[in-house]
Amino acid sequence: MSTPTLVDSHCHIVFRDFDDDIEEVAARWRAVGVGSLLHACVEPSEIQAIRGLADRFPELRYSVGVHPLDTQHWNDETTSVLQQAALEDPRVVAIGELGLDLFRDSNLDEQLCVLRPQLELAVELGLPVIIHCRDAAEPMADVLAKLKAVGRCPRGVMHCWGGTPEEMEIFLGLGFYISFSGTVTFPKAEGTHACARLVPEDRFLIETDCPFLSPVPRRGKRNEPANVKEVALRIAELRCQTFESVATSSTSNARRLFGLP
Repeated sequence: MSTPTLVDSHCHIVFRDFDDDIEEVAARWRAVGVGSLLHACVEPSEIQAIRGLADRFPELRYSVGVHPLDTQHWNDETTSVLQQAALEDPRVVAIGELGLDLFRDSNLDEQLCVLRPQLELAVELGLPVIIHCRDAAEPMADVLAKLKAVGRCPRGVMHCWGGTPEEMEIFLGLGFYISFSGTVTFPKAEGTHACARLVPEDRFLIETDCPFLSPVPRRGKRNEPANVKEVALRIAELRCQTFESVATSSTSNARRLFGLP
């Protein structure tokens, strides 16, 4: 029986953590069946290097955007820089990672000023968004609901989900997918476990967010795309499903949202 295809829908292999062994890392993700990766961008200076990785690894697609904890990289030209990058390379399949983070910072107004034009750009380009949302579900949902009310809410995914089932239902209602990372393997992540059990079959993705959040049993070590298999295995256990069914559903969902090959 062939290995099911997996998609790591959110990774950061451009980080220097991978400078010394990226080819070995790629061999390991291919060995476990990872057929596609989506590389998230946190600020514009990364774009050229991420594009270079896409040249080396044909299974890689990527986003362009500014992370809510990187607002210092936003200026009057940033929207046009992101737009040009998206238009000149069809391998750009999303805008982000964008969003709100009130866990590590409290500059909500500044974050909103960076968030809103990126959401608008995604709508203009017809691309989905990758949303980082930490301790900020209420203001994030408020922004999206107001856009939805005027028909300007993009499609997208709530990346590395760590909210409550109640918050998840709000974002599902706004049309978003829910993505689970290595945190779903952590024994005390009960809220995330509950969400993994409840999320509809056609609305969840899996990811690593590597080099961060390495799953059990590799917690504390550098994470890498091959470990997305551990995420799928834990979700299968939580949902009382087979690994093959979780792999098939999450891959189909990622392909549908991001237009992956």
